[in-house]
Amino acid sequence: MDQWTIWLGRLGALGALVCGIIGLIVGFSDDLTWKLGAEGWFAGGAVAALLSIVMYMEDAAASRKQ
Repeated sequence: MDQWTIWLGRLGALGALVCGIIGLIVGFSDDLTWKLGAEGWFAGGAVAALLSIVMYMEDAAASRKQ
């Protein structure tokens, strides 16, 4: 349980991947109407990816100090 930040970062990266895939589906489908649109899904995926990268970097910095 010591590496909960790594697992949370991996979950965030998975969420970013899912948001990107949904964004692609929304972008390619012309007959469906989505509330967020393709830009919203890609923006959400980018935010999730940035948060997971920050978590990875934080854990790497903490492990270097030890």
